[in-house]
Amino acid sequence: MNCDDLDSFDLAILDIMRQDGRISVTELASRISLSKSPTQARLKRLERDGYITGYQALLDHQRLGLGHVVFVEVRLNDTRESALRAFAEAVHATPEIEECHLIAGAFDYLLKVRSANIHNYRQILAEQISRLPHVSSTSTHVAMESVKESGGTSATG
Repeated sequence: MNCDDLDSFDLAILDIMRQDGRISVTELASRISLSKSPTQARLKRLERDGYITGYQALLDHQRLGLGHVVFVEVRLNDTRESALRAFAEAVHATPEIEECHLIAGAFDYLLKVRSANIHNYRQILAEQISRLPHVSSTSTHVAMESVKESGGTSATG
């Protein structure tokens, strides 16, 4: 199944689930103007076909003491496939790295790192990020305020 196979009901389900993954099937069916059984079947198909890959809670990072966010540009000294793979595997094992993106441009990866404060981040940089495989240099950008953070993008736009 590819995106062209999705109809307006499927796209509506994805948009609603992106905003509220805990919505009941009954409420979901009501919001898309379809009965419960076909809505549930569509939801299960979207999960089975990989359009919905999981569910997660959005956390209040400030209340959890993890409100400090930085973005780290990472340059590698080797960009062969084996080096990229080794770097990616190490990133997956580093819980403070919230996101990691391979970038086409002046650097190789962009990391989103969450920590308690700048001192905690400095320790993460020195003891974890700088020691990731093939890292040659990093450049840190401190976020002063998170204006918008979300769990995904709209299925219809």
